[in-house]
Amino acid sequence: MLVMSPAIAYQGEPGSNSHIACTEVFPGWEAVACASFEDAFAQVISGRAERAMIPIDNSIAGRVADIHALLPDTELTIVGEHFLRIRFDLLGIPGTTLGQVREVHSHLHALGQCRRLIREHGLVPVIAGDTAGSAREVAEWNDPAKASLAPPAAAELYGLEKLAAEVEDDPTNTTRFVILSDEETFPARDRLPQQVVTSFVFQVRNVPSALYKALGGFATNGVNMTRLESYMVDGQFAATKFMVDVEGHPDDPPLRRAFDELAFFTKDVRVLGVYAAHPFRADVLAGDGRH
Repeated sequence: MLVMSPAIAYQGEPGSNSHIACTEVFPGWEAVACASFEDAFAQVISGRAERAMIPIDNSIAGRVADIHALLPDTELTIVGEHFLRIRFDLLGIPGTTLGQVREVHSHLHALGQCRRLIREHGLVPVIAGDTAGSAREVAEWNDPAKASLAPPAAAELYGLEKLAAEVEDDPTNTTRFVILSDEETFPARDRLPQQVVTSFVFQVRNVPSALYKALGGFATNGVNMTRLESYMVDGQFAATKFMVDVEGHPDDPPLRRAFDELAFFTKDVRVLGVYAAHPFRADVLAGDGRH
């Protein structure tokens, strides 16, 4: 009897950072490449994939475009997180030297994160839809004047040579991914380790000092807020939603009290996920430099 391996969906092409994140967290699972974040969500909603791996923030570029608008409206739940150290190599067709390269192709964020190399060698940056996709295109063009900035895995995958390794400007460059599932309930406190993250969204009521009062409950109850992002609702300047990460489980008394206070000054509060904190968080707090 043939047993199918579980699948995890991601946005991008094989060899991309999202693909690498999938293989790190779920080795042995089938990684399903999708053209868009919505397509990755649909794979899980339809049951064709058990999980989706979605980038949400980068330590250099900030939040990933579109995700903060998509997450609050999806029926999926955040069940985990993963931090991936981002590395970019300059890739060219076999036999190419760095001196022959005139154009460098990659995703907008990758080009912005490798400015030093581009400037030092006088390269012309060309925006591509995906880092790994740019490597595939360079291989197809077979032109020594064109190179790609892509993750190291893309070199072997597309038959390219590394002209320069780890060319990102900042060695601490890290992307945070969230893992999504169609699970309808959140894990009980005793099913999770001590370090837990709760993610949620809310909209403040239109009353004076509403945001200040809404967030005050987390401070007075000693709840550490690790992330607070705002974005407009339906393009209206008067309506703002906030996406928040806090440390703790909703059943922990401090967080439970903070949520009780939050309800007085907000509307449309929705918990997006309750999940184990990734070890990277403890590494950063310890200041040991590991990524």
